[in-house]
Amino acid sequence: MKKINRILTINFGGIGDEIFFLPTLISLKKEFPNAHITLALEPRSKGVKSLTDIIDDMLLIDVKGKNKYLEMFKLLIKARLGKYDLVVSSGGNKLISILLFLTGIKVRCGYDTGKLSQKLLTHAMPLNKNQYACKMYHDLIRNISDKNTELPEINIETREKIQNSVLIHPGVSKLSVIKKCIKTITPEIWAQTIDLLVSEGKKVMLVGGPDDKECIETILKTVRTKNFENLYGTTKSLKDLAELISSSEKFLCSDSAPLHVGVALGVKTYVIFGPTDVKALIPSSDKVIPIMANDNCPLKPCLWARRQTTCDNLDCLKITAAQIADSVCNK
Repeated sequence: MKKINRILTINFGGIGDEIFFLPTLISLKKEFPNAHITLALEPRSKGVKSLTDIIDDMLLIDVKGKNKYLEMFKLLIKARLGKYDLVVSSGGNKLISILLFLTGIKVRCGYDTGKLSQKLLTHAMPLNKNQYACKMYHDLIRNISDKNTELPEINIETREKIQNSVLIHPGVSKLSVIKKCIKTITPEIWAQTIDLLVSEGKKVMLVGGPDDKECIETILKTVRTKNFENLYGTTKSLKDLAELISSSEKFLCSDSAPLHVGVALGVKTYVIFGPTDVKALIPSSDKVIPIMANDNCPLKPCLWARRQTTCDNLDCLKITAAQIADSVCNK
């Protein structure tokens, strides 16, 4: 292959999606160590750059805004002017291959979405959603690199471990709430979980971001014990949160972006799972423990795969505080 000096990567989604994409970027850097890597992503996910030194530059493209077509045109212009040698895009839309072709970049990697992609891409790769998302993204570069990075890696200054500690991040993204994608237990169950963990002698710390304000307030009104540390509002950035997670012995969270930070840091992580796909969202590892209801729902996992909003019954989230505390203390 011709010498690769400049690489454009495109991955739209939330912070979690960008963390899933990191192994692909890391492998590209291993394969082309002197290459300049640019990541095109949504503005809401720009905080990922604070977690890694792999990304040299970012293009912020607001594909969820009112002017999404103008934003895509902006991306096309920047791609044509950027003198890139290689472009890698994670998009599964059939039109992605047209976009990549119009960039004029010689080496184009994307998913095989049919005959058009096979003709317009130099590397049309199979899309396999039935695997851990990091592996799904990494498939994009199988034809151009034999390097393999299985898990996300982030570069922060880790803190000293707090013995016997459990850090709890109960929230999910505001976008999930707006879209009625309920993916976690109620604040009342979180409060009961804190009470039980404290009664078991755990040093409990509670944290959350701006999106979690309502959830945190309800927890604080409901929880009985006062013997825990309320750290809500002390983390001002994704990097701050990552550093705090690194200090915890165990991390308990919802299916949201902080989960993937915990995975990347190698912290023992316990995750509340309901309607989403465990196999796609966490690696097979004894350091990542899913906590799930015994509901035997035949449609689970349904969110994203079968429906875009959560069902009314939510049997998949009928998880008790006792079940959660038992998992954290004994697994």
